[in-house]
Parts: sequence; structure tokens; C-alpha cells
Amino acid sequence: MTKIGILNLQGAVSEHLHITKKAIKNINANIEVEPVRYAEDVATCDGIIISGGESTVIGKLIHERGIDKVIKDKNIPVFGTCAGMVLLGKKTDFDQPLLGLMDITVKRNRYGRQKDSFEAPIEIFGQEYLGIFIRAPTLESFDNSKNDIQILSKLNDEIIAIKQGHNIAISFHPELTQDTLIHEYFIKEVLS
Repeated sequence: MTKIGILNLQGAVSEHLHITKKAIKNINANIEVEPVRYAEDVATCDGIIISGGESTVIGKLIHERGIDKVIKDKNIPVFGTCAGMVLLGKKTDFDQPLLGLMDITVKRNRYGRQKDSFEAPIEIFGQEYLGIFIRAPTLESFDNSKNDIQILSKLNDEIIAIKQGHNIAISFHPELTQDTLIHEYFIKEVLS
């Protein structure tokens, strides 16, 4: 059976778990989803979701526990939200451990501090969606020579969602909405 793991190190793990289960039901897929914390748990997964939180701490734990090695060795698709977007990049504006799975450079906390959090309507996959931005990062740059990079969404001309291969990085928090659109998209990537 296909299995998606929600990396349970920090962030909105239960929210991602809930909306992923809802997305699985909506598309009538035969998929198991559960929180994972260690490399041996991640090794049993066909897809991983990395939620928000403090990207430096999450990055250190991913490295210390060997989770990064398992994801890379098994070529597991990753969906990163907020801090997850930072971790998917090859470079950021702070010296920290990264997965480096996507040819992107990410600016941490681009939209300011916690008190500067906001909601805004965005367009993604041709549909309107409510973006919830909490200390959100944005893309500073990406390697546009790569044929497998696709911009998924922008806000005020800044890239807030991008895909490379089967990996998806977004700066906002879809797990805090009731809209399963983005989680369904990732599930289909895992199944493809």
C-alpha cells in the first residue's frame, strides 16, 4: 500500500494529517498516512510532507537522524510548506542544514515576523485559493535552465509555490484551510 508520512518534528503535524486524510478520501485513493519521526519510518514512505516550524531546528534533526539520506537515496517525493520550502532549497539566506532537493534559493521570513502574518487570495492550479502566510518565506531565485521546474503560484510577482520533479515547495500553510486542492495534487504526484 502507498504510504505518505507527515514529518513529525515540528509544526502543524496534526493539521497536515487531517487534511491529507480528507484529500485521500476526496480522491478515493488507497493510501495510508501517518506521522513519522525517524529515518527507519521515513524509509517506509512513498511521499513525505514537511510542515512549517523553525527550519534550522527541523534541518538539524533531519540531518542528525539520517532522514535526509533516506529521502535522497530512495528519491522520495517531498511536499514542503513554509519551513519545508526553506528545507527543500539548495540555498537560503541563513547558514543551516538543507535537503537541497530543489534548484531554488529561498529567503526565510520574507513577509516579516509572526505579527505580520496575513491571509490573501491566490491562484494555484487555475483555481482561487486562500493563502495563509505565517512568517512565510519566498523564492529569491531558481535555476531556470532546469526543464523540470514549474512555477505554481505568485503573490505580487513573488513566487510562493514551485515544483521540481515530484517535489513541491510552497511558502504558505494549506493545512490551515479546509481546501484539499494542494494535498490532492501532491498525492497524485506520489501515485504517478
